[in-house]
Amino acid sequence: MLFTLFTIFASSFVIALSGALMPGPLLTATISESSRRGFWAGPLLIVGHAVLELALVIALFLGLAPFFQMPAVFAASALAGAVILIWMAAGMLRSLPTLRLSWEPHQSKMNHPVVSGILMSVSNPYWIIWWATIGIGYIFYAWQYGFWGIAFFFAGHISADLAWYSFIAGAVDRGRRLLTDRLYRRLIGLCAVFLIGFAGYFAYAGLVKLKDLLS
Repeated sequence: MLFTLFTIFASSFVIALSGALMPGPLLTATISESSRRGFWAGPLLIVGHAVLELALVIALFLGLAPFFQMPAVFAASALAGAVILIWMAAGMLRSLPTLRLSWEPHQSKMNHPVVSGILMSVSNPYWIIWWATIGIGYIFYAWQYGFWGIAFFFAGHISADLAWYSFIAGAVDRGRRLLTDRLYRRLIGLCAVFLIGFAGYFAYAGLVKLKDLLS
């Protein structure tokens, strides 16, 4: 049981890191706020991000429990998650030749970093798509192990965001020598490979459940 929970944590970490690595509103906010407020702006942005995601997980776990437990919903979410993962991986691989980190901060005045973390997350359509497909699919899987399954899933997910954006905040605060564009591309490529593997697993689980429904 403990090994399974740590497997959930590790795989959730990798999947979340793959999404966090790609440029988006939260990355822009982290660079901007860290350039003005220092290192702690990055972790504080993730606190806001985590508050929003915890509320979403609780809503999914409590309010929609009967709906989530339907085998047809599991199959649909697993297959949709697999498609989205493949789409993400393909986009990451296509972007590798020209992908680079933009370190130019935006000078516009922003809210407190915790509030900004919430706003930057909810304003990102990709975040909504992620939770509607991959996130729900993984919650289904973790749910098999009860509260601790969900807890380890969420801990792994948030740990990935915290690790990456803290690193970015530190790089901005201390100088930009820590992360070169070349290393960044390698990280993206490695995560794309992991995403393909997870897509295969989700597709297999979804097809097995679909076969049981049709038999």
